[in-house]
Amino acid sequence: MKDILERLVEGKVSIDEAEKLINANHILEFDEVAKFDVKRKNRTGFPEAVFAQSKDYDDLLLIIREYMNSDNDNLIITRLSNERYENILKDLGEDTFIYEYNKKAQILIIRKEVIKRQPRAKIGIMTAGTSDINVAEEARVIVEEGGCEAITAYDIGVAGIHRLFPQIAAMIEEDVRAIIVCAGMEGALPSVVAGLVDVPVIGVPTSVGYGVGEGGRVALDAMLQSCAPGIAVVNIDNGFGAGVFALTIVNGD
Repeated sequence: MKDILERLVEGKVSIDEAEKLINANHILEFDEVAKFDVKRKNRTGFPEAVFAQSKDYDDLLLIIREYMNSDNDNLIITRLSNERYENILKDLGEDTFIYEYNKKAQILIIRKEVIKRQPRAKIGIMTAGTSDINVAEEARVIVEEGGCEAITAYDIGVAGIHRLFPQIAAMIEEDVRAIIVCAGMEGALPSVVAGLVDVPVIGVPTSVGYGVGEGGRVALDAMLQSCAPGIAVVNIDNGFGAGVFALTIVNGD
């Protein structure tokens, strides 16, 4: 970008030409397999991630190699099976980069180096049941990668609601800026939490359920229909989106 601006100042390119060059520079193209938005973090506060599910393994490997060999930040890969993670380690070499894999969340973060920073804020993450933890862990990884501390409380749903209140009190004492609530079945927990706190609540319906609740649609509809104010709802099993939205709230303050 500096080179483009210098050429503009020297009159070697017009304003329109400079704009085109800058826009083109925002996208990395990897052998026509992927067009990676390397400037997304500058615009939105959080970088683009690679969605591994359904990608051809060779294409995924190419993306990782090209991205990590260029002058870029850490790479986040979501929905990555443990089998594929093991293959990546074998093909790239365990000592080439720093790998952080969360088996429950199926997220891999690849780093060139580890830089410790003080957390900018705290974000709460809750689940109704233990079956929702994989989605909550996806959100936790994203929250922490975005520079915040995650305060977690799992398996505190309405089926045993007495477990909920001490955990909410603890999160309020920790001064969390938002609370992500993951729930399947009837999806009631976000409404209960939103009726008790004065911070934004992000509801994450999970695909945990059976009968009419199978696949998470009942939980999604229930959260969208909540009578408690202050709830935002992401798509079914979208822990990644919930984590990014929580970071957006923190960045906007």
